[in-house]
Amino acid sequence: MKKWSLYIGSYSGIKVFIHWTFWIIIGWIFMMHFEMGHGWAEGLAGALFILTLFACVVLHEFGHALTAKKYGIPTHDITLYPIGGVASLDRMPEKPAQELAVAVAGPAVNVILAGILYIFLLSTDQLLPISEIDHMSGDNFWFNIMAANVILAVFNLIPAFPMDGGRVLRAVLAFNMDKLKATTIAARVGQLLAIVFVFLGFFSNFWLVFIGLFIFLGAGAEAVQESTKSALIGYTASDVLIQKYTRLSPLETLEKAVQLLQNTQEQGFVVVENDQAIGVLTRKELIKGLSTYGNSSRVSDIMRNDFAIVTPNTPLQQVYEKLVSNNSQLAAVLDNGQLTGIVTVKGINEMIMVTRGRKK
Repeated sequence: MKKWSLYIGSYSGIKVFIHWTFWIIIGWIFMMHFEMGHGWAEGLAGALFILTLFACVVLHEFGHALTAKKYGIPTHDITLYPIGGVASLDRMPEKPAQELAVAVAGPAVNVILAGILYIFLLSTDQLLPISEIDHMSGDNFWFNIMAANVILAVFNLIPAFPMDGGRVLRAVLAFNMDKLKATTIAARVGQLLAIVFVFLGFFSNFWLVFIGLFIFLGAGAEAVQESTKSALIGYTASDVLIQKYTRLSPLETLEKAVQLLQNTQEQGFVVVENDQAIGVLTRKELIKGLSTYGNSSRVSDIMRNDFAIVTPNTPLQQVYEKLVSNNSQLAAVLDNGQLTGIVTVKGINEMIMVTRGRKK
C-alpha cells in the first residue's frame, strides 16, 4: 500500500488512493461555509460537491491510464491530492500520435461528462445561464458539476507543462521535429504563459500567481527531464549495471542495515528472499525508518514493495522513466527471472555526465 494514502479501490488493475492532504480541502470547505454563516447542511453539501468533482477527476485520470494501457504502458496507481489527481504512468509514449491520444484522453472524459450532464439538464429543464454558477451554493448541484467539468477540460488544455495541453503541444510539434526540440519549444511557450498569469494575478485574482509559478516550474522540470532522457539514447540497463552490490534479508534489523550503509557507498539495497528480489531499501528510507520504528525493527517493516524491475536489455531511457515515475533511487535487474544486479539513479547521472562530456 502507498504511504500516507488511503486505498479506495481499483479498476483494470489500477489502484486508486486518496492522499491524507486531500482531506484538508474538505475541512477548508466546511470552514468557508461556517464563515459565511451557513450551517452543517450547507457544509455537507459543499463537501459532497467536492467529492463528486474529484470523482470526475479520477475518471479524467483513468482516461489517461486506460489509453496508455492500450499502448502497453502500465499505470502504477492514481492518487488524489488537494490540487487534483495524478496517474503514475510507467512512462509516456515515444510516438507523437500515441502521446497525443494519451494526453487528450483525460480532458475528453471531462467533455463527455459535461455533455451527458448538459443533455440531462436540458431534458429536465434545469439548464441555467452561466451567471448562475456558484460552487459554494448547494443549489443547482448538477449544473455546477457540469460547469466544473468544462473548466477542468479547458484548464487542462492550456498549452503548458505540466498540464495535458503541454503534452498535446509537444506531440503536435514532434510530428515535424525531434522530441527534445518539441519539448524545449513547448516548455518555453508554457513559461511565457506562466509569466502572463503571474502578471495578471497581481491585478486581478491572486490565485493566478500561484498557477503561474506552478506552470513555470513544471515546464522547466519537463524540459530538464527530456534533456536527460535524450542523453540516454542508445544505451541499455546493461551499460550501467552494478553487479557488486549488497543484498539484505527481510529479517535483518535496521541496526544491521545501518552498519552496512556506513561501510559502503551504496545508495540503497535490494531485499532478497529465496534468491528472489522482494523489495528495495534506500538510504533515505532507512534513515526515516530508524526515527519512526527504531533499531530493532526489521527491514521488511520499511522496505518498498513497489520497486522498479528491468532487464539488461531495457533501454536506459525507460529505466530512467521507471525510476522517476516510481520515485525510486534504484531498480532491480532480472535476466531470465534471476537477479543479476541493480541500476541506480546515481549511475545513470554519471552516464549522462560522461555522454555530455564526450559531445563537448
